[in-house]
Amino acid sequence: MLVIACDHGGYELKLEIMKHLEKRGTAYRDLGCDSLASVDYPIYAKRVATAIQEGEADRGILICGTGIGISITANKQKGIRAALCTDCFMAEMTRLHNDANVLALGGRVVGPGLALKIVDTFLDTPFSGEERHARRVKMIEEV
Repeated sequence: MLVIACDHGGYELKLEIMKHLEKRGTAYRDLGCDSLASVDYPIYAKRVATAIQEGEADRGILICGTGIGISITANKQKGIRAALCTDCFMAEMTRLHNDANVLALGGRVVGPGLALKIVDTFLDTPFSGEERHARRVKMIEEV
């Protein structure tokens, strides 16, 4: 299961991503926000993190205007490895090397066409499981 959330700056892109997830047949749960009205992104980052921490979801997608604030907030939560990606190479590498479990996007930074390709790459790329990467992910968790 995938969870997705955004603030007002990511709302329109979230709608596009949810349509895309439905076309892919990817199960997801929308954790808000529900309009363009101004909201505080930490609330939504925490919702996604909590769903992952509690085992309700394996991965999440977070979107704010730049992706910066929401990814910073998510990464403060134990067990969350959120990666702000602006291209497919970053999405691929963060899955292969960092076993990132949250994709962060900037709704005012990447357009929907590129964002959907980034989402696909993030969702379709497995963690490599190589010893050096597994060791580093474990080190991240111990910080």
